[in-house]
Amino acid sequence: MILVLWCFGVGLSLMVYAYLLYPALLRIAGGARAGAATGGERATWPFISITVPAYNEEASIAATLDCLLACDYPADRRQILVVSDASTDRTDAIVASYADRGVELHRLPERGGKTAAENAARHFLRGEIIVNTDASVRIARDGLKRLVAAFDDPTVGVASGRDISVSRVDDTANLGESGYVGYEMWVRDLETRVQGIVGASGCFYGSRVPLHMSLVPEALSRDFAAALIAREKGFRAVSVNGAVCYVPRTSRLRSEYRRKVRTMARGMETLYFKRHLLNPLRYPVFAWMLFSHKVCRWVAPWAFGAGALAVLLFGWGQPWGRALVAAVALVLLLALVGWFWPEDRPLPRIVAVPAFAVSGNLAAIHAGLKALRGELNPIWEPTRRKAIGAG
Repeated sequence: MILVLWCFGVGLSLMVYAYLLYPALLRIAGGARAGAATGGERATWPFISITVPAYNEEASIAATLDCLLACDYPADRRQILVVSDASTDRTDAIVASYADRGVELHRLPERGGKTAAENAARHFLRGEIIVNTDASVRIARDGLKRLVAAFDDPTVGVASGRDISVSRVDDTANLGESGYVGYEMWVRDLETRVQGIVGASGCFYGSRVPLHMSLVPEALSRDFAAALIAREKGFRAVSVNGAVCYVPRTSRLRSEYRRKVRTMARGMETLYFKRHLLNPLRYPVFAWMLFSHKVCRWVAPWAFGAGALAVLLFGWGQPWGRALVAAVALVLLLALVGWFWPEDRPLPRIVAVPAFAVSGNLAAIHAGLKALRGELNPIWEPTRRKAIGAG
């Protein structure tokens, strides 16, 4: 029984550390230090290049370009480049219709995935700062200026926007996802106050040109790698609260599960590629943050799952064992309800929170198996999210 409790306790302790104790330690270490500066008005702004990788985004690309063109940033100080990943729908034609407004299109001859598209774009970029965004998000009108202002600090090499999870006015999206995104942004703000974030938001982030020009293998995540490359080169990656990016939520737990598996598997491969950054002798603070934010979150579900299985097999004869099994069974039941919940009906919070937590931890295990098998996924079908409604 001691062994059973130990297994369960290790898994639970890792989760408590990764999601509660680590942020508390960051809060203590960061003290009253200010976050990344968001700047104000100035006479001149640096020339920036905005890249938008897109694959079959005919439903959203026009609204995305309209949003970028409406951003409060001097039109003569920015380049907008859409990289079509061999789209087969009307994406290219829609983008081409914006040519007279300065939007550029580069089409890849065959699909290579998001990182391949970003790598290909490097040869056409003219900006001092490279801003990466997605075809399905909306950047706040002052978002570009606030993001770029962070680079006034010469120690900043990468600046990441603040994701806000939103939905259409019918609000049928997953409430658990919304809460998690807010939590993640809070942790990144704490990391910024200590030494810098360990991974940027793929939806909206910027890099200095010398850092962005580093080649990232196509099967890896450039947004995660960007923060790691910055640290390698002696820069910080920071989260900019004022640089808001509105990200439409997925309305199906299954779609979000597939996205998380893909994202975490690519993240694991990316960290392995830059594994020397986990060396506490070379990068004492950053290695601790990287281990706590990434590795602990990926390992905790394995340890907790092993502990739960041990309780189920060997603790059923004890009252505490039956109580733990009953609690786990209830959470799994709620998660199962969330998995099969109709897409056109709002997901109740009592179901959404456990469903999102369980699916996220199962996704970590699934992603770990893919990474251990060396299964790379440079190309995938993007998660199709509902367009952001006007309300």
